[in-house]
Amino acid sequence: MQVLSKSLLNRPVLSLRTGGIVATTLQAIINPNNLHIEGFYCQDSFDKKRLVLLTQDVRDLIPKGLVVNDHSVLSEPGDLVRLNEIMKLNFELIGKPVVTQHKARLGKVTDFATDAVSLYIQKLYISQSVFKSLAGGNMGIDRSQIIEITSRKIVVQDPLQLSKVKAPATAPSPAPAN
Repeated sequence: MQVLSKSLLNRPVLSLRTGGIVATTLQAIINPNNLHIEGFYCQDSFDKKRLVLLTQDVRDLIPKGLVVNDHSVLSEPGDLVRLNEIMKLNFELIGKPVVTQHKARLGKVTDFATDAVSLYIQKLYISQSVFKSLAGGNMGIDRSQIIEITSRKIVVQDPLQLSKVKAPATAPSPAPAN
């Protein structure tokens, strides 16, 4: 099952032990090398500090929020040595420009869909310019179409090339029966 970013961001973090809200997710920590959500920056409900919730500590995603064992799974950002390099990148997916391999501008990322179990980003949703959106609306890009992710843009395969490659070959017309 896939979930949109709004199901993960600005959501309560619920404790199984106390049954209450222990934090609120603010931003996803995304690894740009493999589009995996490694964790979430959260605002602690008790002392309003900015803490990190690792994805491995999320027990479940429910409509009310993210479920964890208790408050103790939240960590100080400086304590997470293995995640330090990815946090330094401060990679933000929403708002990132998307271009084709032939330098044609497609638009900007407005949302993404994530696999609810693995938390790998599976699909990017692109909003196009006003002129293009009148003709075709928003566009969805599958992760298999992504060629490169840089700090400034996302490069994807040309959508027109994909339709030419995936188009079924026409069968030869049958010989007339005598």
